[in-house]
Order: sequence, then C-alpha cells, then structure tokens
Amino acid sequence: MHNTSLKTVATKGIFWSAIDKFAVQFGQFFVSIVLARILVPEDFGLIGMLTIFIGLSQIFIESGLGTGLIQKQNREAIDFSTLFVFNLAVSGIFYLFLFFAAPFIASFFKQPQLIDLTRMLSLNLFINAFGIVQRTKLTIAIDFKAIAKSNVIGMIIGGLCGVIFAVKGYGVWSLVIQILSGSLASSMTLWFFSSWKPSIVFSIKSFNSLFGFGSKLLIAGLYAQLLNNIYNICIGRFYSSASLGFYTRAKSFADLSAGTVVSVLQQATFPILASLQHDKEKLISVFSRMIRMSAFFIIPFITLIALLAKPIVLLLFTEKWATLIPLLQWMVFARIFYPMSVVNMNLLNAVGRSDLYLKVDLSKFPLTVLAMIITIPLGVKAMIIGHVITSAISFIINAYLPGKLYGYGPIDQLKEMLPVFGATIVMAIPVFIMTYFFENLILQLFIGGAVGVLTYLLICWLLKLEELKEVLELILKFKKTSELVK
Repeated sequence: MHNTSLKTVATKGIFWSAIDKFAVQFGQFFVSIVLARILVPEDFGLIGMLTIFIGLSQIFIESGLGTGLIQKQNREAIDFSTLFVFNLAVSGIFYLFLFFAAPFIASFFKQPQLIDLTRMLSLNLFINAFGIVQRTKLTIAIDFKAIAKSNVIGMIIGGLCGVIFAVKGYGVWSLVIQILSGSLASSMTLWFFSSWKPSIVFSIKSFNSLFGFGSKLLIAGLYAQLLNNIYNICIGRFYSSASLGFYTRAKSFADLSAGTVVSVLQQATFPILASLQHDKEKLISVFSRMIRMSAFFIIPFITLIALLAKPIVLLLFTEKWATLIPLLQWMVFARIFYPMSVVNMNLLNAVGRSDLYLKVDLSKFPLTVLAMIITIPLGVKAMIIGHVITSAISFIINAYLPGKLYGYGPIDQLKEMLPVFGATIVMAIPVFIMTYFFENLILQLFIGGAVGVLTYLLICWLLKLEELKEVLELILKFKKTSELVK
C-alpha cells in the first residue's frame, strides 16, 4: 500500500471499528444494567460458570485458521471453503460433547439447573460457526463498516429479547435467550453483507497451510481462555453463585473500559501491521503510536472508574449490588496494562511469529498458578488483588520480545507512559476530594467525573503531550472523515 492509501484505509478501518466496538460494548453495557436491576447476582453467576466451557469450545472451532487466513498473503477460494467446512464440523462435535457432558458440569458446580442451561447455551457454538468465514472475508477487505452493522444489529436484537424475557420472569434463561438471539442475528447479517457463498469443499493442503500458523494461536487461545476464566471455575466451585455473579459483573465492567479500546486497535490494525511486516521502520512507528495512544486513554479512564466506583455501582445497579464496589475498584486496575500487553502480543502475530506468541503466553502460566494458590483461600477480593499484580508482571513479559526484536521493550514503553501516569495522579487528587465533599451520589459521579476529565486534559496540555494534539486534530477532522467513510 502507498502511504496515502494506507492512511486512508487505516482511518476508515479505525473509524468503523470504533463505531462497532463502542456501540456494541456500551449497548451491551446498557442492557446489562437493565438486566442487573431485574435479575439477581446468582443468575449472572450461573452463566459465568459456563463461560469457560463455551469459550474453550469456540477457540477449538476457530483454531486460529481465520487469523491465519488474514495473515496469509496469497489466498485462494479453496482456503475459505476449507475454513467453512472445518468450522461447521468442529462446532457440531463440540456441541455433542457439551450436550453429554452437561450432567458432569452441573455436578462439579453443584448446580442441577446447569444441565439444561449448558445444552441450550451450547447452540451458540453452531450459530457462530456459520459467520466466521464471512467475518474473515470482511476483515481482509478491511470492510469494518459491514462488520459494525452486523454486530450492532446483533446487540440490539439480543438485548431486546433478553430484557423482554427478563421482565416476563424468565430469570437466568433471559440471559441465554439474549446470547442466542444476538448471535443468530449477527451471523445472518454477516451473510447478507458478504458476497462470499460457501462450497462444501475441504482441502488437506489448504488446512495444513493455515493450521501451520493457526496451531500456535489455537494453543495460545486455549491457554488464554483457561487463564481468563480460571477465576470463574474457582469462585464457582468454592464460593456461591452470587459471589461469582459479583465477580463477573466487575470483570465485565473492567473489560468494557479497557477491552473496548483494545478491540478497536486490534481489529483495525492487525491487517495493517500484517501488510507492513516487511517494512520495519513503518511497523515500529505504528506500533509505538498504538502503545502511547492506548496509555493516553486507558490509564486515566481506569483510575477515574476506581475513584467513582461507589456512585457508579449504587446508581446503576442499585443497593443489592453494593458488594461489587471494592471488587470493581481492584478489577479495573487489573486491566490498566491490558491494552498495551495486547498490542505487544498482536505485533508478534502480525509479523507471522505465532510461535513466539505461544511461548510468551505459556511462560506466564506458573505466575498465575502461584497467585491462585495463594489467594483462593483468602476470598474473592484477594484473588482480584493477586490478578492486579500478575497483570503488571505480564505486561513486562509481553513487551520483552518486541524489545529484543525491534528495540522497543518494556522500559522504553514505560518511559513513554510516564507523562500519562503523572497527569493521572494529579487528576486523581481533586476527584478523590470531590467524593468526600459531596454526599449526593449523582453529584459525586458527574462533578467528580467532569473535574477529573478537565484536570487530566489541562495537565496533558501543559505537558504538551503529542497524543492530545492528535486527538484534537482527529476531532477537528471528524466531518471530513465522516464524508470519507460514507
């Protein structure tokens, strides 16, 4: 790609990816607030117990083949057909596995209702498998506009169905209905927006080519899924479903704050980074800007949520969720380095080094196990605090190889984040004072939030941060960008 066309494509991709992620994430967040006010923590805990099983199955179905197809330079029609046939076959196998494993899952968590919940929720695997190739095709074409429309439609339909059934008294089943209806609507619209039509053809040669890259991502994905949900397993097994419900809500809120920005950067920039894998100078330029911009948004946002956790929880979720407050405060700090960690790992995939991606991921396993052993007997809050510590160490591990390969490692990245950390600390002081000065929760939330944002922007302006300048330029060019992406 030429510089001008690359910039245009990247701008369009990031623009529509941002609309997609923010619309979907905040739409789902709004729906979750409504559902949390109707349902009880135990309902969310029951779904949380099944997350690991559905998640691991989904990783097997995808097997990194879609990412391998995006990274591959010379793609053929047989590659897409092979991916489609593989997805459907494996989704069917795993649905049958979970169907017959449901009684054992229910027995493990000592929750009999999980039998029917597992068998119904597992249908989501088959539904999602139908849209993987279409999503991959659109990603390769950097057509995030179509993907955004598909995801938003799925979010709206799923949210409406979930709320309607919750109001009618279906309890935990309203969450299942929300997931299934949303996935079905999203997959159907992907077929509508994609011109690709399947052919039931499977090539061993094509599969081996894609799996050579994807196999490392499969193992890494399984490991990451297990790592991300191991807390769900432990809390669900050793504590109550209500405790797991509080934990999953805290995790969802934290993922909303950090995960949304990560999703935008990861989806929109992966094909761009992959196209630059042979141009080291441009690759590092894009990579370093992603690190700095991620820190610019995430670090102050995370801190602001922690400071305003009390009014956020009590106003949005009501008093019955008060136990969530300290868990949320710690959980968001466990996500403070998450965007930068993901960007570092994403670079390895973009340049075709999925083998290194896997090695880095596996190297963090002993750290997580040690933290779990120490904190499980101490309670859910202690487990989250342990997660905060391991997340910070994981960032250093994740940034090590990019440092060795491209000379931009953890020390360099942290140095570039120092002005953001300084501005955030200054911001936190008046916000902390505001939470004690005002007793009214609404005033705490809105005045504290406004003071925090204005203080942070003022300090960034005084420090003359390049990221603030770029954001202001993007805002000024918003109308021009809007016309570009139409």
